[in-house]
Amino acid sequence: MARTLLSDARVSSDQQRGRPNDVRTWLKSAQTDILFEATSLNVQNGQPAVDHIRAAFTHSAHAITANKGPIVHAYRELRDLARAHNKRFLFESTVMDGVPIFSLFHQFPAIHLTGFHGILNSTTNVILSEMENGLTFDEALKKAQSLGIAETDATHDIDGYDAAVKTAALITVLMDIPIRLEEIHREGIRNLNAEAVRGAKKESRPYKLVCRAKKEGSKVTATVRPEQIPLNDPMSQISGTSSYIYFATDIFPGLALTEENPGLYATAYGMLADFVRAVTT
Repeated sequence: MARTLLSDARVSSDQQRGRPNDVRTWLKSAQTDILFEATSLNVQNGQPAVDHIRAAFTHSAHAITANKGPIVHAYRELRDLARAHNKRFLFESTVMDGVPIFSLFHQFPAIHLTGFHGILNSTTNVILSEMENGLTFDEALKKAQSLGIAETDATHDIDGYDAAVKTAALITVLMDIPIRLEEIHREGIRNLNAEAVRGAKKESRPYKLVCRAKKEGSKVTATVRPEQIPLNDPMSQISGTSSYIYFATDIFPGLALTEENPGLYATAYGMLADFVRAVTT
């Protein structure tokens, strides 16, 4: 049976109980086979998740994470380190709550992704939906927080950081082109007022926070910003906690995935699915 260790920053309580208080000591003491990395996103440098995952590989453990930071800030290093130690680096829960986006493209050898667009942040989607229904921005944010959809500090969501990090992760892994967050033109929904949002809905061109990326040669241009979407575009129908992504490839002109209002266990399922992949392949 695989031994697992969950990294979740409970350092102070561990110190009080006499437990190891750093991940390398944890790994050595537990002789673990798999590390689940579940710390919060650090958009600046991906820490401490990067160090946790790096430690897992050097201690001959697989690493599974739901944290997007290590993908954006250290993907190639961690990928190569995992290969050097014959271990798995898995992160399906980082985008669309565990829908197998990254695994999907493993099933398409010799295919080239040329671009994608979609709606990848459910918090802003809920806020915009509630504003369309008559709430102010602040009221919609408080409702999203009360439902457990938005964090107490929802800055990463409403200012577009979460969507930008997901966009960067997809570009880095699926297009194999590292991209810095500052290279992605980012604009959140903070400056959208309720009147404009409801007006756009009445015009049949509702606002959505849209992620876009396009590959041209060895370069990628990417944006995250509010856009008015016409009703003949599937993105216009994405509401609540649903997500959507459309891939353009050299073989398939269009390949789309929609996640309809996932439940609370969706992200956990993604980590479970990665666990199964790690121990069975």
